[in-house]
Amino acid sequence: MEENKLGTLYIVATPIGNARDMSPRGMQILSEADLIAAEDTRRSMVLLNKLGIRGKLVSNHKFNEYGKARWFIQQLQEGKSVAVITDAGTPCISDPGNELIRAAVEAGIRVLGIPGCCAAVTALSISGFDLSEFSFLGFFPRENAARRKLLERMRQGEIRSFALYESPKRIMELVDFLIQAEAACRLCLCNDMTKLHEMCFRGSPAQVKEQLLAKGNYDKGEYAVVIELDKDYLFRKVEHTVSPEAMLVDAMVSGGLDAKAAVAAVLADANNSYSKNELKAAALRLKKLFS
Repeated sequence: MEENKLGTLYIVATPIGNARDMSPRGMQILSEADLIAAEDTRRSMVLLNKLGIRGKLVSNHKFNEYGKARWFIQQLQEGKSVAVITDAGTPCISDPGNELIRAAVEAGIRVLGIPGCCAAVTALSISGFDLSEFSFLGFFPRENAARRKLLERMRQGEIRSFALYESPKRIMELVDFLIQAEAACRLCLCNDMTKLHEMCFRGSPAQVKEQLLAKGNYDKGEYAVVIELDKDYLFRKVEHTVSPEAMLVDAMVSGGLDAKAAVAAVLADANNSYSKNELKAAALRLKKLFS
């Protein structure tokens, strides 16, 4: 009897650009839910106004989701139904929501997914790449050292196709990184999917860069990216990585640098795959070792 009094948590997919992609079931759930937890209430308001749904929005963004989860659980325990939506697409795919879902599961609250759009899956489906296996990487790292480390990890497995998201302001940085790393791969960059002027840029990193430059305003709109590594580009054996301590000592000896300068030098090294924090920790270990 106690369980029957609990509300239901609905994870509702919303359109990634075209409002007509909203499913009838999704519209029904949003209309009937007592509360709608949204990543950005201002953006979600635009969609909900088109659907004629008002007065239910509550913020649930990444900066408040840990504390707000308890409040939502309390509402669910009182029998109210809560629908979770994100700015676009399926919630929790590199978006807030996981904390609330985890708390609901632990509290014995029923969680239902209302399927619909997902930018990563849509991009994969139109890529034309090998999708017998694929991996989702979320957002590409910002630092070059972290990018190199991720690319190295991508090459070490058997999976060749990877989906990820990238900011329009950093999309050219991603392409330039792959060019400079001489990554043997094909790209499918999907921009503003389902919208009026959606575009796909396909080919090698160098070919895609030419296409982006030809477009001109490539730093507008959202990007979902699919990368397919060439078979011969995958590592065929376990390759040993030089330790961060060894790289720092080499930089200090060859360049006559102190530890701080050595960290900066290794970070700038194209062969480095360690982050700044990893190198700083290695420098501290060296200091303790020789002090």
